[in-house]
Amino acid sequence: MTADPVALLQAGTAEVVPSGGLADKLALGRPLRVKLGVDPSRPDLTLGHSVVLRKLRQFQDLGHVAVLIVGDFTARIGDPSGLSETRPMLAAEEVAANAQTYFEQAGRIIDVERTEIHGNAEWSAGMEMAELLRLASTATIAQMLEREDFRSRYQDGRPISVVEFLYPLFQGYDSVAIRADVELGGTDQTFNLLMGREVQRAYGLEPQIVLTMPLLEGTDGSRKMSKSLGNYVGITEPPDEMFGKLMSIPDTLIVKYLRLCTDLGSEELDGIERGLADGSAHPGDEKRRLARTVVDLYHGRGAGVAAEARFDQVFRERELPDQIPEMILPEQAFVDGKTILPRLLVAVGLASSNSDGRRKVEGGAVRLNQEQKSDPWQEYAPDDLVGVVLQVGSRRFVRLIRASG
Repeated sequence: MTADPVALLQAGTAEVVPSGGLADKLALGRPLRVKLGVDPSRPDLTLGHSVVLRKLRQFQDLGHVAVLIVGDFTARIGDPSGLSETRPMLAAEEVAANAQTYFEQAGRIIDVERTEIHGNAEWSAGMEMAELLRLASTATIAQMLEREDFRSRYQDGRPISVVEFLYPLFQGYDSVAIRADVELGGTDQTFNLLMGREVQRAYGLEPQIVLTMPLLEGTDGSRKMSKSLGNYVGITEPPDEMFGKLMSIPDTLIVKYLRLCTDLGSEELDGIERGLADGSAHPGDEKRRLARTVVDLYHGRGAGVAAEARFDQVFRERELPDQIPEMILPEQAFVDGKTILPRLLVAVGLASSNSDGRRKVEGGAVRLNQEQKSDPWQEYAPDDLVGVVLQVGSRRFVRLIRASG
């Protein structure tokens, strides 16, 4: 580990505001209060979420205080960042359930036992009208319209609720409540994080340093990693699923994933980047290194090598996995004693709808006993499918069996 804490903590960041501010804060000679706010709008964490959590862990490891703010109040509003329309409010019960799952998964990255955890309902839910008016007075409508998403919606005549304008202010008030020295977030949160500095200043506090992390593109190589887009790698996914997904990322993202999702040192990372640029390193080898390293991080040492061996067994040697889950041939998939693959895929949970199943078949993603099928309308009787291994994509297998008795 580098002896320079400023260099370590700024490594991989997109921006530090103000420039040089982190060194000034560290020079105070006391543990800094480092805030990360999360709105538990979804229950599952991905490698995209891990980027900022890993930075929070770096602060922890240097002896600073990690303060995790769970937006059990603000999640009911919904962060409008990057959205073209008002986000629906979440029920308190949904927020609570998602938050619990978040803690369990975040514990794979940060030391939850050494983390100060608050729900911002502690100070926001019971805010009196006088205090709310004071908070609202810290920003102007002109400032709010500096946000690209607000500005474009305003210019296009699409509605913006007053509640959405309050969201950045409530997030900023969180920094007042916990007296944050540093706030972390993705680049899509820059406006909200900077608003925290303004709110702190209005309440007579020394403004926090803002440290933003790059957004991680998903496995499709173009859009932000998201479960709703299906381009994600979940941090709790099984080793084989995680390894296979990482092997599917574009070569152009290898170095970025290595920098943001692993603990490899800067010298080693720079060497990999040079090797890929001059051709002395092979992208396939470096992608395997990435996949092994990430799987080891979340599943323990040796899990990456084991997942790689199983990956090679299936894809290089074209063998089936040693262990394939069995599923009783579902009766609901058959109409007049016949079924078609899209309907079967839905019945066994390998497609979300008949149209999704049809796309998978037509796209060449479906195999029966390793034989690729491309006709979504071909009919099959139960006897045609008993004992058959149904495969979708590169990592999902089911062996169909007959119901006993």
